[in-house]
Amino acid sequence: MSLELYAAYVVACIVIVLIPGPTVTLIIASSIRHGTRAGLANAAGTQIGVAVMIAIVGIGLNQMIEAMGHWFEWVRLLGAAYLIWLGIQMFRSGGELAADGMPRRPRGGFFLQGFLVAISNPKTLIFFGAFIPQFIDPSANYAQQIVIMGVTAMVFAAMSDSAYAIAAGRAGKFLSARRLKLMTRISGTFLVGGGVWLAFSRAK
Repeated sequence: MSLELYAAYVVACIVIVLIPGPTVTLIIASSIRHGTRAGLANAAGTQIGVAVMIAIVGIGLNQMIEAMGHWFEWVRLLGAAYLIWLGIQMFRSGGELAADGMPRRPRGGFFLQGFLVAISNPKTLIFFGAFIPQFIDPSANYAQQIVIMGVTAMVFAAMSDSAYAIAAGRAGKFLSARRLKLMTRISGTFLVGGGVWLAFSRAK
């Protein structure tokens, strides 16, 4: 792909990563409650989820959706249900502590949690399927372009998510137990809201 086309793609990626979504909400909440490492683990899991989605786009998004048929709608609804469940759990456990006096950690770990949140939103898959082809040069190598754009998107997303994790982790050290509980419940509410939006939206 040409340098001009790639530069336009980079600018678009920067704009997109600056818009927070459910994964950013999760990373911030985990970093505030459990520290920067927890948020970074969420971010790492998220990147694997994004890599899976980009790979699907590279293989052929339209073909995959057609093959899944009505099952794709069930995937979307299951993703929405997971976000709502995760938000409710986060809201309810705002002040819950483990035996060692620390906030309870999610089952399966922060990495798996980040991965599940990333892949639980098929809307992101649809977005990549509509976004990446806009920058494809038909005369150039298709697979090579997908790899370059996929890696670029992941690098910017990783930088953004890591920045959120580090900032929230540092902020969490200065929050009182009462404010920590409030922030966790706010994050849980946002996740529930994202799940409800996903449940009532329609992939066009």
